[in-house]
Amino acid sequence: MPVTPTYPGVYIEEVESSVRPINSVATSITAFVGYTARGLENRATQLFGFGDFERSFGGLASDSVLSYAVQQFFLNGGGTAIVVRVPKAGPDAAAASITLEDALTGTAKKALVVTALSKGAWGNDVVVDVDHGVPAGDPKAFNLTVRDLTSGVVERFPNVTLDTAKSNNVVAVVNDVGRGSQTVKVAASDAATGRPVQSGTSGTDITLTSIANDKDYSLKVSLDVPTGTVSNLPVTVIAIGEPKPASVLGLCQLVERKINLALAPVLPGAAVRCVPSASGHGIRLYADVDHTVTPGAVDAVVTVAAGTPEDIAATLGLTGAGVTRNVARYRLGSGRAAAGQIDPVPGADGTQLPRTTDLIGSQAARTGIFALDAVDLFNLLCIPDAVRSAPADAGKLDAGIDPNSVYDAALAYCTARRAFLLVDPPPAVNRVEAAVDWISGGLTAKGPNAAAYFPRLRMPDPLDDFQSRLFAPSGVIAGVLARTDGSRGVWKAPAGTEATLAGVREPQYRLTDAENGVLNPLGLNCIRTFPVHGIVSWGARTRVGADVDASQWKYVPIRRLALMIEESVFRGTKWAVFEPNDERLWSQLRLNLTSFMHGLFRQGAFQGTNPRTAYLVKCDAETTTQDDIDRGRVNVVVGFAPLKPAEFVVIRIQQLAGQGQA
Repeated sequence: MPVTPTYPGVYIEEVESSVRPINSVATSITAFVGYTARGLENRATQLFGFGDFERSFGGLASDSVLSYAVQQFFLNGGGTAIVVRVPKAGPDAAAASITLEDALTGTAKKALVVTALSKGAWGNDVVVDVDHGVPAGDPKAFNLTVRDLTSGVVERFPNVTLDTAKSNNVVAVVNDVGRGSQTVKVAASDAATGRPVQSGTSGTDITLTSIANDKDYSLKVSLDVPTGTVSNLPVTVIAIGEPKPASVLGLCQLVERKINLALAPVLPGAAVRCVPSASGHGIRLYADVDHTVTPGAVDAVVTVAAGTPEDIAATLGLTGAGVTRNVARYRLGSGRAAAGQIDPVPGADGTQLPRTTDLIGSQAARTGIFALDAVDLFNLLCIPDAVRSAPADAGKLDAGIDPNSVYDAALAYCTARRAFLLVDPPPAVNRVEAAVDWISGGLTAKGPNAAAYFPRLRMPDPLDDFQSRLFAPSGVIAGVLARTDGSRGVWKAPAGTEATLAGVREPQYRLTDAENGVLNPLGLNCIRTFPVHGIVSWGARTRVGADVDASQWKYVPIRRLALMIEESVFRGTKWAVFEPNDERLWSQLRLNLTSFMHGLFRQGAFQGTNPRTAYLVKCDAETTTQDDIDRGRVNVVVGFAPLKPAEFVVIRIQQLAGQGQA
């Protein structure tokens, strides 16, 4: 801020700089919309590798063509993906849920309903732990832990309460979109109920000094499921002369170790966990069963009985009055109606894969394609489900899909978001004649922000002993675009001998030069096989790239470069809004935009040997008249000379007559 001199001396005043750098936006963030085996539905999730996809969406699934497309994207050089899961449709699709009660007696009331955030069988492997180890003062408070057994994701919500008057109310905390659970949602059944019963078997307070080691002290452990497998299993907790634990935590570790040693040969995959009770002066036991080995025992009830000849169960507070014996973990969907959990609703995937309306979705509800409204930026869009094959016939289109409706909506959305759509051929487009009909009129989506590719690709299927299976090419092509952007720049055509397709065994149809010469003038990008070079992308035209269109956006790299410049300038000049509209503002805009364009010129993005012939930035009294100023507008003209790909290389060869010596 300006200084006010009051004494003789030197004053320092910081002056705002007119330099506001404009950064180039990313160019290859690829969005995928379609069905996955698991995960949150209609919510855009950012991924940085296929491992992220496996954790969030369950990995490859034979009926999820999107899962293969994402794998192919990363295999071919993709770096960042955004996945929107569209679940299966139909009345048979359901979200897994379980109801937690506030007591183990016949007078118990429903305390909390826990439901998976999206439909599908994946929710049947979600479990919930409840413990009462919270600060005193709120009888309705508890700790809630949500665990996805398949992905290993664990979410903890400490000290939540059923008291609706408090800010840590469990419904408000868990259901909060930003900081809440990304796995489940909860609902309180009745404000008059108590908190959910602790999961596991909770003992009463104990006195450590009462534990002796003058004899072998034991107890008996039982699990109610699998029936009869673990019944009154004898466990020696403290052997004669064995050091006694000095703390409750040490006691827990001892009990856990001894019980698990006895359990291992009896029930593979089964274990027991022991932690201090809510008071800190007792112990709590709960089964920890491997759901892949013995899935029916995940919510087993642990029961402890007196051991013989010298009992320690009573000393540990695990028998008698005051002991609560609940399921080890509340299990969504596939849990039993036992102890403190009731009304399980199994999660189900349904039988109907996403249909046309499901893929397009609703902008108001942010479903389908419009779930990407929550994403700040994406550059490429792939919808392999739009050309999904029928389950019983790989050569026919799924009856629930209308590719043109999906691609028309997707292209309109991409145009609004300055993104680029990759269009796949339907299953029936498997020969040149069918491809000509499709690109000439069968495909209705037409505009500069899209490109179509032919043919489909044969690739190994890891779920079918790596046998060949036909896939839509968009996932592979998106990876090639990302790889080309990173190595050469968005202005380089993603085609040619460098644009090899990794993981592809062969194209469905092998094109000849003559056949390629029929499709290329129509604006259909071909995938070719060449000796040495292998399988490559051999076309770089947009959906207005047909020769008869004579469009300035004929080529993919030119259009994508323009989109990158538009998005970068859009984001980098927002500071100018509401600034005084005069020469000072105009000069700042010229300075910053020229710096941005010159940076691209130095990277080789434009034609020309000097800036004057390569790009243009104009913002002055000619572009912004007084009438524009009165209307609150400032007009800037940014132009560039694009690099067009050398699509046809013509080499003229002639004989030279022999020349006599001079």
